[in-house]
Order: sequence, then C-alpha cells, then structure tokens
Amino acid sequence: MDFPLNGRSFLRELDFTNDEWASYLDLAAHLKAANKAGTEKQYLRGRRIALIFEKMSTRTRCAFEVAAFDQGAHTTYLDPSSSHVGYKESVADTARVLGRMFDGIQFRGNYQTTVEQLDEWAGVPVFNGLTDLWHPTQMLADALTMKEHSTKPLSETSFAYVGDARFNMGRSLLVSGAMLGMDVRIVAPKSLQPPADVVEVAQDRAAESGARVTVTDELDAVEGADFLHTDMWVSMGESADAWDERVALLRPYRVDEALMDRAGADVKFMHCLPAVHDSTTEIGKQVLDKYGLEGCEVSGDVFDGPRSVVFDQAENRMHTIKAVMVASLGRDA
Repeated sequence: MDFPLNGRSFLRELDFTNDEWASYLDLAAHLKAANKAGTEKQYLRGRRIALIFEKMSTRTRCAFEVAAFDQGAHTTYLDPSSSHVGYKESVADTARVLGRMFDGIQFRGNYQTTVEQLDEWAGVPVFNGLTDLWHPTQMLADALTMKEHSTKPLSETSFAYVGDARFNMGRSLLVSGAMLGMDVRIVAPKSLQPPADVVEVAQDRAAESGARVTVTDELDAVEGADFLHTDMWVSMGESADAWDERVALLRPYRVDEALMDRAGADVKFMHCLPAVHDSTTEIGKQVLDKYGLEGCEVSGDVFDGPRSVVFDQAENRMHTIKAVMVASLGRDA
C-alpha cells in the first residue's frame, strides 16, 4: 500500500487539499471492508501511540484503542490525572518527552492551540480527537456514513446541520462538506452561526469542489436535505447558566418528527453523540424538570426511529480513525 500522507499530522480539515481529504474516506472504506471480511492487514505493527484526554470520551477513546489494536499498535492512555501537562509541565515540554517515546500522539481537549503546540514540539504526527474549534475525526466518520447511506455520490448529496454552529461541529461540518463538494446547509440562530472567516474559507473550498454552501437562520433550508445533523445544545465545560439562553434560542431548531418530515420522507438523522434524547440521564432529567422537554436537541422518536443512522455513524469513528493513523504512520504489512 502507498502512504502519500505518511508523517502528516491531523489537526484540522483545512490542512489538507480537497483531494487529500477525500482520500481518507477511500482508505477508511478499504480498511472497513477488510475488517468485515477478516482480511485486514496490520500496517501499524509495533507503532506506539499516546492518547491524551483532557475531556471525557467514549467513542474517541474506544475508536483509537480498538483501531490501534486491530492494526497491531500499542496505546498509552493519559487522562488529566495521569500527566502533568499544562499544570506542572508545559505543553511544549510534554510534547518533547512524548515525541521521544511514541510514534504518534492523539489529543482530545479544550483548545486548538494545545494540539497545535503539541504538533510544533513533538516531532511526531499529532491527531486531533476534538478541540474547541475543530473535530476532524468526526467529520470523516460523518462523511463515510453519508456515503454509505446515500444512493448518490457525495457531490450530489445534501445535508443540514441545525443547532449551535459556532464551534467544532458547526465549523467542521461546514468546511468538510465544502471540501467534499456537497450541498451544505448550516441552520442556526444568527448569534450561533459560524464566524465570518470560517464561512469565507468554506466558500473558497466550495469554489474549488463545486459545493454549495448556505448559512441561514431559516428552517426552510432543511427542505430536501438527505441528512439532518444536530449536536448537544450545551457542550462539556460550559457553565450551567448557558442552558437558559441556549434552550430559548434553539427550541425551534429541535429535531423532531415534524422537522424530519419537513426535510423529506427519505432524510436520515445523524448525531455525533452523546445525545440528550430522553430523560433517562441526569442531564435529560434536568431538561425535563426545568424546561418541560423530553429529550433536548432531538426527540426520542427520531433518535430511536427508522431514519436514525447514529450508531452506524458511531461505529465509523473507529474505521475512519484507523484510516487517519494508517495514512500517517503506516508501513507495508
């Protein structure tokens, strides 16, 4: 196998050309098919990968660990209590230490600047598992899922994201969709839309790929979409005070059966997870008690309904993260 992206870090979508970004999907589809067929080759045998987590994780941690295991690599998990990074030791010093022991470093945490500092100082590829500004591993999983659940090529596929679009999911969906030539609709209240500079660079990439980019607060924009995405209304680390404002702004953008029907009979529902879709969790109970909502950003009948592909999407985190590591660290099996 050729590895044209060998040695490259994976910090954000915009670090790659449109064709390079699409190549990750081709590699992920190949690795997934081989995994399902039992013919997967180990391109990461003997590689050592550090996994730094400032934020809690289910899918990202498990995806990196299982993908590494499948490929013959070894991982070391570092949570906030397992290292001195940012507390007694600078990010630069941590990077220089880990770069001498590991072949690659994954970071999931609060700030994009941290993952960029790791990349600057480590001397080995660094992978962004999520920061405040970008979520590139999720984007590959989302794109692979849309490719699998559409009868059309991605360049003829449309999706709408509804919700708070200022940060990682809104930004990354906008940019990734533009790079893949898709019909991208970001639907959010004006105060929760992506920054102007991100919209501008997405439009530049769309001009190269033939994509269509729409950013609006009008819910009519979901009509005809092949996929409808959303995310939690309040993210990890935000103040509890944010709930009042966010619920007031986003209640009309909640994904329920009516909004799904407005998009179209064949629309599929997507969510990066975790989702507040009922009152069985602590947050779900609080939302029900305070705001009278059974489920928050998505209703339970949509989340668990026949048009939901969220668990295929979650599984694809593993296959696409495997592609990221193989592309960067792979060697012939």
